[in-house]
Amino acid sequence: MFKNKANQVRSGWLIAVALIFVFIGQAIFMLPGITLLSIIDISSGGTSLQFDMENMQSPWLILFTQGAGTLGGIAATLVIFRAINKKNPNKLGVQGPAKDFWFGLFLGAVSITVIFLILLLTGDITLLTSLLSPTFTLYTISYLILFILVGFFEEMFFRGYVMQTLASRGNEKWVLYIVSALIFSLVHLGNPNVSVFGLINIALVGVLFAYMFDATKSLLLPIGYHITWNFFQGNVFGFPVSGTKPYGLYAIDVSNGNTILTGGTFGLEGGLLATIMIGLGFIATNLYARNRTVKGIYTN
Repeated sequence: MFKNKANQVRSGWLIAVALIFVFIGQAIFMLPGITLLSIIDISSGGTSLQFDMENMQSPWLILFTQGAGTLGGIAATLVIFRAINKKNPNKLGVQGPAKDFWFGLFLGAVSITVIFLILLLTGDITLLTSLLSPTFTLYTISYLILFILVGFFEEMFFRGYVMQTLASRGNEKWVLYIVSALIFSLVHLGNPNVSVFGLINIALVGVLFAYMFDATKSLLLPIGYHITWNFFQGNVFGFPVSGTKPYGLYAIDVSNGNTILTGGTFGLEGGLLATIMIGLGFIATNLYARNRTVKGIYTN
């Protein structure tokens, strides 16, 4: 049950334990921020230690809590890969040509921009501010930092750790893709305004990220795509990011649009246009990967 025919601990158990340690690492790193928020809540007249993370007013408190938690996830992933998998963290796959990272940033930004323009032209969103007058705030900076951290953490764990753990136990490539994508989708179950279509799209983009990792043998391409996919959604064009509150350069109204296209309150990831762009992402990645060859990253 716990070990395979080669007397190795099965990959499923390793991943389950790793997830627990990641959640613990995030909680530990978030503790100072949560404590500070509790003190602020009480000093402002609150009577309990309960507060709403989504309604925090300070962009720096967001970084101090959610950003710190993400750093905790990164730290836990590195420790687990070394201590449990007995692998050098350098083998997670973060290394690679810088052009992979830049192409990922470009592809993620273009994907969201195209969706925004289509929705604007079809009248499925209403732009409440001028395109020529973006509103820069401290949230723009804090969320850029946060989404950079999120991009690195989630790709290091869900692609780097999960896929390589599965590969080290001899699993077929399709298993690496599907399992990593399903776990990636399931951890978003607790997000606000979650939808079935949204979870399906998150799983599909997880498969895309897996393909990017496999095609380039580096996490840099999916990390770059992940960063700008999130940032351009929430902090450029003002869509919710997987249900979370946006602070965009532009203000939009999606209430009169077709939720099948816009994703409604969950954000673009709950819409059909995101599905189409994810599909096009496979084509773009394939064309890009044909022009570069790097030594394989998966190791036993």
